Amino acid sequence: MAVYRRIRELREDSDLSQREVAAYLHMAQPQYFRYEQGYRDVPTDVLIALADLYHTSTDYILGRTDQR
Repeated sequence: MAVYRRIRELREDSDLSQREVAAYLHMAQPQYFRYEQGYRDVPTDVLIALADLYHTSTDYILGRTDQR
């Protein structure tokens, strides 16, 4: 599964809006939108922050494992 699908799935499962996640990441919502749509690669620091937010591993977000 692609990274952008995983981060969208995690956000929706957590009942968060793109605006809320973007605020957590200290970025504008359109910038986060581009990550979730697969228009831009997710930088390492953002990947780590998302893993922390969702209490999961970077391996799960990257699709290296299906175990949350």
